[in-house]
Amino acid sequence: MKAWVYREHGDVADVLGLDPELKVPELQEGQVLVKVLAAALNPIDTARVKGVIKLPGFSLPAVPGYDLAGVVVKVGREVKELKVGDDVYGFMWHAKKDGSLAEYAAVEESFLALKPKKLSFEEAASLPVVIQTAYGGLERAGLSHGKSLLVLGGAGGVGTLVIQLAKEVFGASRVAATSSTGKLELLKSLGADLAIDYTKVNFEDLPEKFDVVYDTVGQSERAAKAVKPGGSMVTIVEHNKTLPPPAFFFAATSDRLTLEKLKPFLESGKVKPLIDPKSPFPFSQAIEAFSYLQTGRATGKVVIHPVP
Repeated sequence: MKAWVYREHGDVADVLGLDPELKVPELQEGQVLVKVLAAALNPIDTARVKGVIKLPGFSLPAVPGYDLAGVVVKVGREVKELKVGDDVYGFMWHAKKDGSLAEYAAVEESFLALKPKKLSFEEAASLPVVIQTAYGGLERAGLSHGKSLLVLGGAGGVGTLVIQLAKEVFGASRVAATSSTGKLELLKSLGADLAIDYTKVNFEDLPEKFDVVYDTVGQSERAAKAVKPGGSMVTIVEHNKTLPPPAFFFAATSDRLTLEKLKPFLESGKVKPLIDPKSPFPFSQAIEAFSYLQTGRATGKVVIHPVP
């Protein structure tokens, strides 16, 4: 199969290469083989290639990528629910070696859900990491009906889902979000009641404080000043230093139950995936897609489609 592979750690443009004849992965117990039709990139993919993050049991060479959507073409032993021909999506949290930037991927059945029929494969591939990160962080932070929320980085992959889930799923009474000048209208279209231009306003100096602050950009010291007494704050950016109270770090793990729980909101269109206007990048331009992701200017998700 064709797959993007790195054989050493370093900058993506230097170490990532297209292998036209990589062996199709063999199925382990409880896994299915997915013909990947679309994949999406996340900042952790870059960190893995660079060697900044190394999971236990990891070895080189490796295929990057977590998010995918595609069709089940083979099922392993102990697979109980999925069958050949199912359209699925999810993220490969186990991917210690071979990820989703390949024609085929071996994925645990427990990490995959049936693709909502309303969504294209591109849209479905854009969702798993960010929607599970957004939902899990809000749940852990205790957002509930009638509470207020501030999202830092509202136009990013996670931020766009945090705004929508806060309103549609958690029943937040007021959602504020930060972005650059050109993306303020997008925040409002997603459901933000207050769109804050971070190039002109220091959000922590606003008189308004919030029950929950969701930090997607790594500004925990400033963000903590925007939390109401007794409130909470979640960050998804790992820090080498101690987080200021009441902040905590959250990283999603792959869980089909969350995808199934949110399926009605995706099928109804109440929660929508947001794909960056420059996407999709064709499979042959994965390095260009990574380079664009690393600019930090993407709106929503950077998607790879079609996969050969």
